Amino acid sequence: MSPTPFQPALSHLECGDCGAAADLTAPRDVCPRCARPLLVRYDLERIGGEVRREDLARFGSDLWRYRALLPFAPGFPLVRLGEGGTPLRPLPRLSEDLGVTELWLKEEAGNPTQSFKARGLALAINGALAFGRRGVALPTAGNAGAAAAAYAAAAGIRCRVTMPEDTPEAFVLETLAFGAEIQRVPGTIADAGRALGAWAPAPEWWNVATFKEPFRLEGKKTLGYEIAEQSGWKLPHVIFYPTGGGTGLVGMWKAFEELRALAWTSDPMPRLVAVQSRGCAPVVRAFEQDAPRVEAWADAATVASGLCVPSPFADTLILKAIRESGGSAVAVSEEELLDGMRELAEREGCMACPEGGATLAALRQLRRSGEVSREARVVIFNTGSGLHYPEAWRLALARRAAA
Repeated sequence: MSPTPFQPALSHLECGDCGAAADLTAPRDVCPRCARPLLVRYDLERIGGEVRREDLARFGSDLWRYRALLPFAPGFPLVRLGEGGTPLRPLPRLSEDLGVTELWLKEEAGNPTQSFKARGLALAINGALAFGRRGVALPTAGNAGAAAAAYAAAAGIRCRVTMPEDTPEAFVLETLAFGAEIQRVPGTIADAGRALGAWAPAPEWWNVATFKEPFRLEGKKTLGYEIAEQSGWKLPHVIFYPTGGGTGLVGMWKAFEELRALAWTSDPMPRLVAVQSRGCAPVVRAFEQDAPRVEAWADAATVASGLCVPSPFADTLILKAIRESGGSAVAVSEEELLDGMRELAEREGCMACPEGGATLAALRQLRRSGEVSREARVVIFNTGSGLHYPEAWRLALARRAAA
């Protein structure tokens, strides 16, 4: 391990639940006190005195333009594949259809391995290298496994992945192509997670599953930084985010808090809306019941494999992000998310994934209810390429043919 793998403004790790602090003198995964997720904390006053938002243009176009707010030291040799720097696209035709003043799409399909998971896994794999780890492992419903395998290949370390048996074949082939070992498991990603421990035990294998280490969140928070910068530091009113494990939702909440502490924006926190499928909506149920924790969803099933997370590990942080931002949680039907995919393709030229279709369907739902006003500036997400989901697209096109 390098003597200085972490940047000097990284002050400590902090448990998102109990508040316990931990340092980085040894590899860290979850809170040593309560085994809940750890968050990276920085000396933001120091960073704000050294870096201005106007300086960012000097640091490239990928997510590492925000390196002053990421964990690794300037001299640390990063593994990078061109992650981040994705467009924030206007959606003028759908904006008119839905009757909102501004509608934007954060289009993540241009990332390495064609999904938003590249952001988090880029940071996680660099974290593994910083800690001297030579093997990583995780459960996946598809996109995360492919991204982890790609970055592990570029880093020259081993990767083991467990995934549900019904994971779309495109993800299986992609993950294998990068040289990862795969074990397919009956059931959901929760079952894949349970199978991982015996097959890839610590300390030989470092678990880079969602929120099981502190760095994936740092990669996903760059979504918030990019949305802010691409909007001229004028934050949107509402952001719809497809929520399985919730890393991106919590990451954006963290990013907007950091931006305000840096005085890079004075706008209110955007309302964060967690979008799920009615076939697996544990966060929506907990939010609607005003519950402090999420209960596992029985018999989870949805064509949006990234949303099929029956019991997200960071449930308390997800609910906190929604509630503190004044946001909401919305479940959409399978038919609605399939129609959302088609609308994004047919009206705006976006080959959307099912999770992306779900965000458009959720916006339509909240426009009907009046929870999102005509004057709102809205961002929705397409988290990956629809080409990974041929089965979902067959269903979506069949609905068009039957209409």
